[in-house]
Amino acid sequence: MKFPSSPSLSCLAAFVCLSPVAALAAPAPEAPAFKYNDPTPKTYEFTSRASEIDSRVLAHPEIDFLLEKDGKPADTEKASVDTRVPARGKLVVWLMGYNGALFERLNSYGLHAIQVSYANGWFAKLNKEPAPADEQHLGNIRLEALTGIDASKAVDIPQPDSMMERAYQFVKWLAKTHPQGRWEYFLTADGKALDWTKVIISGASHGATSSARFAIQQRVDRCVMLCGPRDQYESWQGLPSATPANRFFGYSHVLDGGWSGDHYPRSWIMLGLHKFGPIVNAEETKAPYGNSRRLISNAEMKGDAKEAANRAHGYVQPNAKNSPKDAAGHYLQDDVWRYLFTAPVDQVGQPVPPEPATRMNLRTK
Repeated sequence: MKFPSSPSLSCLAAFVCLSPVAALAAPAPEAPAFKYNDPTPKTYEFTSRASEIDSRVLAHPEIDFLLEKDGKPADTEKASVDTRVPARGKLVVWLMGYNGALFERLNSYGLHAIQVSYANGWFAKLNKEPAPADEQHLGNIRLEALTGIDASKAVDIPQPDSMMERAYQFVKWLAKTHPQGRWEYFLTADGKALDWTKVIISGASHGATSSARFAIQQRVDRCVMLCGPRDQYESWQGLPSATPANRFFGYSHVLDGGWSGDHYPRSWIMLGLHKFGPIVNAEETKAPYGNSRRLISNAEMKGDAKEAANRAHGYVQPNAKNSPKDAAGHYLQDDVWRYLFTAPVDQVGQPVPPEPATRMNLRTK
């Protein structure tokens, strides 16, 4: 699916431009999930090493996943919470490199947030061209890296180095070292695991793809996919999902190669997101975007085609380089990010047929 980059993008059959919604009365404030007991409420930020929290953690040089690189720690993990903001009782587990601007926004919504270091370095070595005949090749590698389940012969990733265990150990450590943040709320009653029904799994690009694979395997509160998911030669996106389809949210720029190559729109269709509304251009429509689960941007990108595509790929998460701000210094996409992470999951748009322009078989030219 290819769309022009002009902000005057017209309504096409592949997606619907909804007219800006009329102003509505503000909804009643959401009751906080719990109250903090913090004499000095503020934003708290934490940095630790996975190998210091859990002595079982190992390096996996065979997939270029190390605990130290060039004499510096390579297994650092980040967390933050703002105890001044009423708690929503949701934990965002972010599957890419730490993004301080994103975490600041998540905290302002009343969300706790962590970024975990886990054995995800396999992608560059095992993402093969031409694609293997096995349509679960990458999906099974992702599943093993995420859960520790022995799902793939291509890697050997034990449970302590999986995303699930790293996230659990990190939150358990946070609950012990920072009682003001009430991190224990995200543990199960027996304290032996994370309560994944309170988790928003999210990432960008490689992390968006792994977020989707995990949400299919494990029920979560929601899955937020920025510039993803890919794995365009695979079929796991259509597997029965433990997380209901209305809890998946996607956002892409139309100049991103993953969009123009039909990688993302194909995955969105396979996940069933067209059942909750058309593709909506967030540059032309105001929140709540018709309660769609599929948002795009056609904001202008500078540079030649390659540079514009690279900028577009980074546009959908807050960053100083590619995400524009207004004169007051506010990101122009703030409403989009708030919607993706906090919109009520039971409010959905009207179903539409899958877009016929989207190529579903990308194994053939």
